[in-house]
Formats: sequence, structure tokens, C-alpha cells
Amino acid sequence: MRAHGFFLSPLFFWIMLVTITICPLLFAQALMGTFDNPIIDSKMSQEEAFDGLDEQCPAEIRNRQKRVTVKYVASDKKIHQGQLVIDGDLENDIKTVFDIALKEGFPIHSLIPISDKRFRKEGRWDDDLSMEANNTSGFNYRLITGGSGLSKHAYGRAIDINPLQNPYIKGSLILPKGAVYNPETDGGALTADHPVVQTFLRLGWEWGGNWTRLKDYQHFEKPLQQ
Repeated sequence: MRAHGFFLSPLFFWIMLVTITICPLLFAQALMGTFDNPIIDSKMSQEEAFDGLDEQCPAEIRNRQKRVTVKYVASDKKIHQGQLVIDGDLENDIKTVFDIALKEGFPIHSLIPISDKRFRKEGRWDDDLSMEANNTSGFNYRLITGGSGLSKHAYGRAIDINPLQNPYIKGSLILPKGAVYNPETDGGALTADHPVVQTFLRLGWEWGGNWTRLKDYQHFEKPLQQ
């Protein structure tokens, strides 16, 4: 084909087609990861967030839980949006903490409810799989680690943040597998003077990093007031 004396080859048309098709997608992708256009890590419906919940979970506990959507800086230094399932009474606390984390640029690897298919073993919600993925999570009807009583997570009154960077340590036992606590070089690790920790404490939460019998640097909990 000729146009104004020039021969337009099929290759030219192929290049033009690719450019017209791909460039807008690349441009849109480049704009993602901002406050107004965050990368979506989780957008579960109510049904999806509770799919696979242990049948032994009492209705009064289940009915207290709420999906809370927040934004955060992720490991890629872009702004992401995820969901936390937590006792509805704690929604404002969680939003306050995540506002501080976002302001401070504290990186959170991911925030995805543990009902996600990636965190299931034999169809059941599995805390180990969530921790090994360095996922931050809240509600999970399960027993306390190494014990026989219900965890505060079972009531939606606890959150674990960046487990691979803030492990559970009891003697020689370190969870999750492969976790390392090195706050001097790891921006996703939590310390007693960190603004995120200080905000939780100010709001009346306990931090597992302050415990003496063991350390659970990822863990924050706020028992229900009787």
C-alpha cells in the first residue's frame, strides 16, 4: 500500500496496532499505586470474606465482624488498598492506625482476609499460610498459638502485621517459618517507639512485643471490655 508516495508495509500497521492497544494500558498501569488510584489487593464481598468460616464459630461472634477497607504503602512503595475483617467496635481504631502507617510510609506487605483461597488448607482457613505469605490479617476463628483456648483473633479483637518481619518468638520456636526480626534494617519491622505501635497503645491495645514470657512482634489485641 502507498500513501503520499510512501509504501506502508504490514509491519507498520502491526506496530501501529500494538502501540494503540498497549500504550493506554501501560499508561493506566503507570498511574496505579497512588492515593486516588490504589492497587487493589482485596475487594471481597461480605459473602466471600466469611466463606469457609469454621462452623463452630458462634453467631454472636460472627455478627460482630466487619470488613474495613484501608489504604497503605506496600512493599513496592506504591499505595495499595486492602481489607481487614475485625470486630466492628474496632473499626475507628484500625482506620486511625492505618492513617498513621500511611503518613509514616510504613510498608505493609498485603492486607487480605484469611478466607482467601491462598490461605486455605483442606478447605479451612490456615493462619500458617497467611503468615508465610507475610499477610496482615485480623479475624480468624482459631485457637491461641501453642494453647487450647480461643485466640483474640477468634473474636476479631486482634491483628497480626507483617508476620515474616515481626515473628512470634518463644525460646527456639520462631513463627512463621523463615521469619527474621531485624528492625535496624527492615522498614516493615515494628519497635516499641514506632508510631504504629505507639498509636495502638494510645488506643488501649496490647502489643505482643511488650510481653515477657514470649515475643509476638506482629500481634496487637484489644480485649472486649466487660
